[in-house]
This record gives sequence, structure tokens and C-alpha cells, in this order.
Amino acid sequence: MSVGVWDLMELVPMRCRWIERLRHCGKTLLRRQRRLIRRLKKMYLHSWRSDELSMLVGAKTTGATPLVIACRNGHYDVAEYLIERCKADIEQPGSVTFDGETIEGAPPLWCAAAAGHLPLVRLLVRAGANVNSTTRTHSTPLRAACFDGHFVIVKFLVENGADIEIANRHGHTCLMIACYKGHIHIAKYLLSLNADVNRKSVKGNTALHDCAESGSLHILKMLLGHGATMDVDSYGMTPLLAASVTGHTHIVEHLINVEYGLVTRQQRIDALELLGATYVDKRRDMVGALALWKRAMDDRFPADGSEPIPKPKDIPRIEAYDYAVEPSDAQQLEELLADPDAMRMQALVIRERILGPAHPDTSYYVRYRGAVYADAGRFARCRQLWHHALDMQRAVLPPLSPLTQSSLYSFAELFSYMLAERARPPLRGRIVPPVTFEDIDPVFRKALSEIDRGMALLDSKISIDREHTLTTLQRVLVISLHLAALMAKLLEEPECTEEVSKKIHKAVYSLVKLDIKVRQGRSALHVACSPEGGRARGAAWGEAACPALVALMLRLGAAPDARDADGNTPLHLVCKLNPCPAEVVRELLTHGAHIDTVNYEGETPEEILKSTQQSLSAIVNPLKYTTLKCLAARTVKNYRLPYRHVVPQCLHSTIITH
Repeated sequence: MSVGVWDLMELVPMRCRWIERLRHCGKTLLRRQRRLIRRLKKMYLHSWRSDELSMLVGAKTTGATPLVIACRNGHYDVAEYLIERCKADIEQPGSVTFDGETIEGAPPLWCAAAAGHLPLVRLLVRAGANVNSTTRTHSTPLRAACFDGHFVIVKFLVENGADIEIANRHGHTCLMIACYKGHIHIAKYLLSLNADVNRKSVKGNTALHDCAESGSLHILKMLLGHGATMDVDSYGMTPLLAASVTGHTHIVEHLINVEYGLVTRQQRIDALELLGATYVDKRRDMVGALALWKRAMDDRFPADGSEPIPKPKDIPRIEAYDYAVEPSDAQQLEELLADPDAMRMQALVIRERILGPAHPDTSYYVRYRGAVYADAGRFARCRQLWHHALDMQRAVLPPLSPLTQSSLYSFAELFSYMLAERARPPLRGRIVPPVTFEDIDPVFRKALSEIDRGMALLDSKISIDREHTLTTLQRVLVISLHLAALMAKLLEEPECTEEVSKKIHKAVYSLVKLDIKVRQGRSALHVACSPEGGRARGAAWGEAACPALVALMLRLGAAPDARDADGNTPLHLVCKLNPCPAEVVRELLTHGAHIDTVNYEGETPEEILKSTQQSLSAIVNPLKYTTLKCLAARTVKNYRLPYRHVVPQCLHSTIITH
């Protein structure tokens, strides 16, 4: 007998009530279980001696002590027990994660304040915690509370002696972070305490800059009411230009209002023109951009007869921008609207003129426009713009800058994409042009030039973080090797002429002869034979070790028996790959690598292969690459025969390597 619809409707709420009862019972049992576990822990810890307890509560798990973990996660009863019964050190810092970022050296009070746990903050302060303790980046608990807008905690910390003017390592104060995050109540409170409204960070920005970037008009008005001034940062940016770059029209309109008299006429013109460029690139609003540029033009040539301010005439025309020239009157501006490409080039020209090549946004939007062209299949225009951005970066940025690395990496990705698309059937009739040596070579030369600058930096007497410099140098080397691998693959194409072949050999030889050493003392061939040689930033670039590139480097004189800091040769590193590229192994052995060379751990390439469940005999015939000299050296080594005064000096190194 089937159940009717009305019967089902009566059963559903009954079923839901039972589910709710079961869920409630489950929660009650879970709470009881947790209370029981806490009681057992306390009973267990009560039996420990004080020195044992001190060692226990001071131990770190994943970089954090029990007290730091309890404060980060808001476990008041645990923290109270650790402080009062276990006498945990309330200042012992640890590592914690907030929003995916690891904070090193964070004291318990900083963790509680950052996470917004007011009861824990009160507990720690009552226990005598230093309210001005800092993390490794010099961030205080007060600044941590300001970051996420925990107003009650901010007020409590200040009332208990927290210094509102302690800045982090970047020079950012509590007022700056409150303004940037838009926490109006905290900003108002700090201003009531006479916080320094015009204090500058390491890069020269003030709280007014941060407010203009975040777009909070109410806080901006408060800052101006407390005497904030229009200072410039290290890039020459005023808060007005900062608002124009980020596209906060309401901030710009407030600051350029003639009644306030905050800015000059020239500053107002620059702000309107830069805001128009932001409308083009960020909002894709051509009509809005044109209206802003018209207002700027009217300010340049006012109808009231004031002295005009024409645009600079000595600005060079740039090929990457299609030799675009800025309009000098309203009619030329009107003509721009009919040509969207011309509008986009105007935005780039204006941004470079006002911000200058050193500002990150200048090169960013040039690269962005190039990427848009690449998506549309206009690869030549993309490369043209990206070369201009790369040249700007190399001219003004220090060696091995992350921005320069990013530009080089984008070129490598573009060429890889083009090659991959050519190998597939055309999509909707879209034909991708071939990648030629002439496309890759200019980028490759710029990458090598960046490596040269990095090596010069390492050799100089300037105080630098050597390990960090070696890491960034290796990243540029990886990109250079990828570009070299693309050129090596061109040699395999049937249409590769003898002239192009010579150019490729000459280009790759310029990399080999650098004799570069990066992290762990690895050479360029080491890196080419390691996983890093085929991947960068987690993005796969095809093979882990490109056989064509390795073969080319070996033919051009790369040392197959070079050792890194761990005694590994390139063959050792190749054998660590799974699967191991057989072609690369054969190339290394053919060019003189020893199959039985041991690293400083005493491992041969064959033993490394076995550890990854691979077999050397499945790749090559070991006997083919084993010489009598190798067998003799291994015999001397294995049987520990005395050889110092028996074997000629020239053979000592052979015995040692085996």
C-alpha cells in the first residue's frame, strides 16, 4: 500500500525533529568527552615536576608553543591553565598562520589580539605580558588588532600602555593600517590620541596615501581635518595620484575641489589624465576616460584667459605605443573615441609620462595590454609591448628584481604556449605564427644580461643577503635555460637553416661560458638536469630535463663531471628524477660522465636509481660505459688499498671520485 502525499508531509517534520534530537545528543556527548579529556590532562600534568612542565610547555610543534596555539585559536581555559598552573612563558614567541601567511616570532599576546580574542588579551595583560612586544617583522599586538578592526582590543591595549606610534619594519604605523583597511572607528580613536598624521613609512607614504588607495572618503576627511598634508612618496606619488591610479573617483573629486585649495592646477590636470588612463585599462570605460581627459584639457586651456599649461613637447615617441602622440586640443581628443586601440595607447603614454618608468604600475599596465593582445592572437604586438616593459624595468630596477623576473617568465610562457598551440589543430580558424630564433634571442640576451648583473652583485663588496641573491639568480637561470631549450628544439625542425643553427649554438655557448654557480654550488648543467630545469613557480614546462638542451650544452663544453656542494654530478641529479629521462643519461655518459662516480654520501647514480625503483640496465648497458680505469679505481676504494705512494698523483682524483 503506497503512502499518500499528505502522509509524507506529516512524516517529514517528525523525521526532522528526531534528527535534531540526535544531533543535540551528539553535541552533548562531544562536550562531555572534551571536558573529560581536559580533566584527565590536568590530572596527568599535576603529577609532573616543575622543570618537566617547563620543558613541556616550552616545546614547539610546527614552530608554535602550546600557549601560542591556544591564544591563536581562542582556547581560554587551556591558556589560563598553561599560564597559572604550568607557568608558561607568556613572552615566548612562535610561528602562526593568518590568511595563508606565516607570521614568524609572534608572542602569545600578538596572536590573541590579531585573532580578536578579547578575554585572552585581558588574561595575558593581567599576567604581565608586554603590550609592546613585537613579531619578527616588528609588528605589535596593537597593530595586529588594528589590521582586522578589533576596536575593543585596540582600546584595551592603549589603556594598558600600548604605544600607538610603534611601526613595523616597513614603517607602517597603526594609523596607516587602520586607514588602509578602512576601519573608521579605530582611525578616529587613534586621531583623538594625537597619532602622527603625517608620519612617513620607509617608502615615503603617509596615512593619507593609504586612505586614498583604499577609497575611504570619511577617513580621508578626518585626516585632512587633523592636518594631513599632500606629501609625496618615494615614487613621487601624492595621495591624489594614488587615488587616480586605483580608480577612486570620489577621492579624486574631493581632493581637486577648488574650494579646498589642496592641490595646484597642474596636480589637478595630472590627476584627471591619470584617472582617465585608469578608466581605459581598469574599467574599460572609453567614454568616461574621454570625459576626464576633456576636463583636463579645459584646465590646460581655460576659457577665462588664464595662462595655458600645454603638454610637454619633448616626450619621445615610442614604437611599442605605435608612436602615439598625446592630443593637443579637444578635436583631436574627439577623434580618439573612434579608435579604441588609439585610446589604449594614449592611456599607456599618459601613465608613463606622469608616473615615470620606475613606478610598478607603469610596466604592469604595459604588460597587461600585451597579454590582452596575445589573447586576441596579436603576438607581435604583445612581444613589442613586453620588450618595452622589460627594458623599462631593467633600466630602473636593481639586478634580479622580482618584476624583471616576472617579465622574463611571461616571455617564456608565451613562447611555450605558441609552440603548444601550433602542435594542435587550428581552433576556429585561428593560426598561431611559428616561434623563430629572432623571437627568442632578444629575450634570451636580456636574461643573460640579468644573470651577469646578478653575478656582479655577488662578487661586489656590497652587503647583501647572499642566500637570497643566489635563489633569485637561480630563478633567472631557470628561465634562461627554458629559453635555451626552446632554441635547442628549433635545431630539430626541418626548416632550420645552417645560419640559424650557428646563431643558436653561439647563443647557448654564451650561457655555458658564464660558468655560473647558483644555490648548492650547482652549475647551469646541474640545473638543466634537475627538476628545477623544467619547472618554475610550480608551472610545468614540459620535460624535467630537456634532452636537446643537455646535448647542446655538452657539445658546447659544459662539464659533465662538475660537482655541486653535495658532490652530485649532473648524472646524479638526472637519476633522482622519476621517471629518469633515458636520453639525458645517454648524452651525459657519451660526453664523459662516469657511471660509478660517488657523491659525498657515497652514492653512485645507479644506487640513486634503485632508491626510486628504477634500473640503470633498463636505460643503458652499464658495461658499455665502464672503463678498466674505473674498475681499478673501484677495487682500490672498495678494498681500501693504500695508493698514496703507489699510484701516480694524476690518478688520485679518479680513485677519490669512485
